[in-house]
Amino acid sequence: MNALWPVVGMVGGGQLARMTQPAATALGVRLAVLAASERESAAQVVRDPVVADEKALADLMTFAKGCDVLTFDHEHVPPEHLRAMEAAGVVVRPGSEALLHAQDKGVMRERLTAIGIPCPEHRIVVDADDVAAFLGEHGGRAVLKTTRGGYDGKGVWLVDTQTPAETVAEPFLAGVPVLAEERVEYARELSALVARSPHGQAVVYPVVESVQRDGICVETVAPAPGMPGPRAVEVQRIALSIAAELGIVGVLAVEMFETTGGEFLVNELAMRPHNTGHWTIDGAVTSQFENHLRAVLDLPLGSPDARAPYTVMVNILGGELPDIYPAYRHVMARDPGLKVHWYGKEVRPGRKVGHVTAYGSDLAELRERAWHAADYIRGDIDE
Repeated sequence: MNALWPVVGMVGGGQLARMTQPAATALGVRLAVLAASERESAAQVVRDPVVADEKALADLMTFAKGCDVLTFDHEHVPPEHLRAMEAAGVVVRPGSEALLHAQDKGVMRERLTAIGIPCPEHRIVVDADDVAAFLGEHGGRAVLKTTRGGYDGKGVWLVDTQTPAETVAEPFLAGVPVLAEERVEYARELSALVARSPHGQAVVYPVVESVQRDGICVETVAPAPGMPGPRAVEVQRIALSIAAELGIVGVLAVEMFETTGGEFLVNELAMRPHNTGHWTIDGAVTSQFENHLRAVLDLPLGSPDARAPYTVMVNILGGELPDIYPAYRHVMARDPGLKVHWYGKEVRPGRKVGHVTAYGSDLAELRERAWHAADYIRGDIDE
């Protein structure tokens, strides 16, 4: 291949980087990965992975020298390192100013509120007394979140006036500011994915419904069932406006609550391919991974349209069966229409080790097939 073809460097060696590799291959660009260990998910499949410290500036700078653009598998690179790389001329996408809104929930809430994006009631709290005051103002119930470092339910506490003092004190032990938010009464959770390029081209995927258990996404359905067209367009408009206002380059996932009163409130932002977009590998014309690469390279973006009336994605969580290969073979034989994706991870209870996708026109049937496969592989059922 011509040496002028670009190299995209992805910081982080998890499953998102792993799933980006096939998209890079199809586009004809090279994906380079900086992983913390050669055993990480992406390091198993990407050519010549760089094993180094993802949070060490010197290692990041060395990695960046071999790349045309730097992007991310996660948001945990220190902001000061991102700014230092940009100052040194490294092309970082999304940029440090944009990415900060996914790294720091306090910054995100302040900015979104300032630009008129609907969010839950919130404020930074400094101690247990401050939490008690917030509870008194919001019906005696709240959510506490560390502003940095949380994911998949970690760094989140549900509290009320009966919560033990030691539990209320836990968030403050992390050494970062703590955000208190109202406990939203919601009918369901939604996600809208946008891909946006440096020159401002943007595409938005169908709005999906996501199901969370213990802070972990276990299922997404695309498109969100029972959502009238104008309501879906409203959600997509919110996501597109956030991408434009924050100057996002790459994929942006906007997770929202659809409240019992019919409002849409933004819950979280992620500036990278996202679990609620895994359905796009099999169910969309252009996957989120391909569009993320296209965006960071400033290539024309691909169509986000769905290939089928419905696509269901169910995460495969580790269970009590350490050897899942026999179950994998059974699932493939039982339902050849399913798509099963593996992350190359050691099986541990509750850990995401893969996902299964089914697409078609009968939503109830698709859900049954996808859940049967995930449950069988986990060991929850045996037939």
